[in-house]
Amino acid sequence: MNTDVLLERRGPLGLVTLNRPKALNALDLGMIRTLHPALEAWARDAEVKAVVIRGAGGRAFCSGGDVRAVALSLGSPAAEGQEPLSRAFFREEYRLNHLIHHYPKPYIALVDGISMGGGLGLSVHGSHRVVTERLMLAMPETAIGLFPDVGGGWFLPRFPGETGTYLGLTGTRCNAADAMWLGYGTQHVTHDRLEAVVEALAAAEWSAGDSREVATRVLSGFATEPGASPLSAHREAIDRCFGKDSLEDILEALRAEGTPWAEETRATLGRMSPTSLKVTLRQLRLCRGRPYDEVVTVEYRLSQHCSALPDFREGIRAVLVDKDNRPKWSPPTLDQVRDTDVEACFAPVADEETVLLR
Repeated sequence: MNTDVLLERRGPLGLVTLNRPKALNALDLGMIRTLHPALEAWARDAEVKAVVIRGAGGRAFCSGGDVRAVALSLGSPAAEGQEPLSRAFFREEYRLNHLIHHYPKPYIALVDGISMGGGLGLSVHGSHRVVTERLMLAMPETAIGLFPDVGGGWFLPRFPGETGTYLGLTGTRCNAADAMWLGYGTQHVTHDRLEAVVEALAAAEWSAGDSREVATRVLSGFATEPGASPLSAHREAIDRCFGKDSLEDILEALRAEGTPWAEETRATLGRMSPTSLKVTLRQLRLCRGRPYDEVVTVEYRLSQHCSALPDFREGIRAVLVDKDNRPKWSPPTLDQVRDTDVEACFAPVADEETVLLR
């Protein structure tokens, strides 16, 4: 039994608790392999009316995928009879996201505390995302030599205006009010009411109408206003600056903006992997308006190509291993990132068709 994921039945609910609190509930391959068959079984079980997922420990819902383990595995041969972790992890994580995206029953994420990267993959694809006042939301992949995956190419362009481009490139952190304004959150509920929410969902009369409407009705009974979104105050400037189709034009627009926010944003972009920035902007423009099932294939290709580049290991070293936050990117500047190298990251890979198998 994998104790990093706790599975239980509470009346008509299938209840998932991510249980790696010391690792901020980061999602590893073993957890993925526990979650996927459980969700499939609950989807088939007529007595299960909805799924609820939450994080243990009080600090995080899920701080992301365990990319540290993936990076540390690179360069070492896989054990006999096993495939490389860089292939298995991303493929199986994306398959899990795909299952959630198409889940036939209400899938309710109680997003309390940190939700980054893979945490969005476990939540944004479901029918309901309950956020609390303790939420810290971000897609920080360009800081570790990757790109905003787990469906980022699908959901980021659906945020208002160019805010998804801004968030995907900069990794800016959002609070609960931002999450509600973006459309990530569906209800705002205070942290101290979450257990009552679970109890109310377990006691609900699920035969009283469409199951998603029942879930919405129960959750709405606990909903409160999160206040004004700080992010929304920058909407016009974000649209002006991040509506460009090249990083160079975005940086020039920020320079012309000349505000403290714009200067801080320029400095943030200057710390990110130049290759990741260019790949991410290409990803977001290419995937805008595409159905999710097409985006999954694009992102799996990117996962295999980008994880093989030196910036991924260097980003993990700088942020998660040595934690000096002083990565040495290769190449080190945007003007040295060739268009052909960016396009190469989108090339087909051998086993991409396996991602959409459920």
